Amino acid sequence: MEEKKAMKPRNQTLILDNREKLSVTGVVDVESFNEESIVAVTDVGVLIIRGSELHINKLNLDSNELIVEGDIFSLEYSDGENTKSKSFFGKMFK
Repeated sequence: MEEKKAMKPRNQTLILDNREKLSVTGVVDVESFNEESIVAVTDVGVLIIRGSELHINKLNLDSNELIVEGDIFSLEYSDGENTKSKSFFGKMFK
């Protein structure tokens, strides 16, 4: 994990078309997805896509490209350590 942080991040492009189609470059992996959220690991951090009726139309990890369609409400970056909220004890023993 330390090796990834030492590497210089590549450029990333996000193209959002009418809040219905999102094209993302620099995608390394998709951790989870459903119709309401997609959690994608990118070169610059974890990207959380929220919306409704979300569908992954294209995922090509060789070219690091992701295309999502649906009603997109928000895009949020995370540091990657906590994509889900911590439990009560997780917060206490931080």
